[in-house]
Amino acid sequence: MRDFSGIKIAVVDDTEGILMLFSAILEAHGAEVTTAEDGKAFLEQIENLFPDLILLDIQMPKMDGYAILQQIKAIPALCNTPVVALTAHAMSGDMEKILEAGFTGYIAKPVDTRAFPDQVASFLSSGTPST
Repeated sequence: MRDFSGIKIAVVDDTEGILMLFSAILEAHGAEVTTAEDGKAFLEQIENLFPDLILLDIQMPKMDGYAILQQIKAIPALCNTPVVALTAHAMSGDMEKILEAGFTGYIAKPVDTRAFPDQVASFLSSGTPST
């Protein structure tokens, strides 16, 4: 079982069920999880969070994941934080578009809940949390 003790993970998705599912899985593995239902709410709190990893939905109302990513990358203290796209867009060419935009990678929805912790772990560059 993956151990995310001391790891801070932010999940941004406009679907309440996704937020609840991902939070439950990550917290069961010891992660400290913060959620936001939209990009604006997330950006208002991000500088106080300093997450080790951000899981970011691409398709959201008001502000999409690409716009949120650009704002995250403009914050010096967070510009090296891995940001992983959560997307139902897993067609040919989508991965290239996501990576070219500056995302660390992506996790396709619907998510395989058994594989999800390993997918998350693969995006954490080190086993130590940020301070």
